[in-house]
Amino acid sequence: MSNGAAHTSRMATNSSGWVTFAGIMMIVAGFFQIIAGLVAIFKSDLYVVTQSHLLAFDFTQWGWIHLIVGTVLILSAASLYAGRLWGRIVAITLATLSAIANFGFIWAYPFWSIMIIVLDVLVIYGVAMYGGEPEV
Repeated sequence: MSNGAAHTSRMATNSSGWVTFAGIMMIVAGFFQIIAGLVAIFKSDLYVVTQSHLLAFDFTQWGWIHLIVGTVLILSAASLYAGRLWGRIVAITLATLSAIANFGFIWAYPFWSIMIIVLDVLVIYGVAMYGGEPEV
């Protein structure tokens, strides 16, 4: 094996590691979104509402938003593992939408929302670091 072939193999291994990392983070973020959604749907009295916050949706609607985003995040992790450009675009788009949804929900349950936002940022970072398979 020549030195150039070893370098190419190492690059492919590192790239697939970022895809694996981002895919796992998408699945974890999706599960957290689903948990937040189910809590908002079935136990909305857990969240505190004050007069100083704008309530655009009630907690049941927020719950459905989180449930749908979480389910789509988990299902779209497979598109990322396909290694295609559209899979990367879907992953970054969904992680961004998930972070935006949690910014809207941060006043109701700050710790949980911040945790999901951090996972979404890790997904975006992992996908962005993946530059595709190297040309040989």
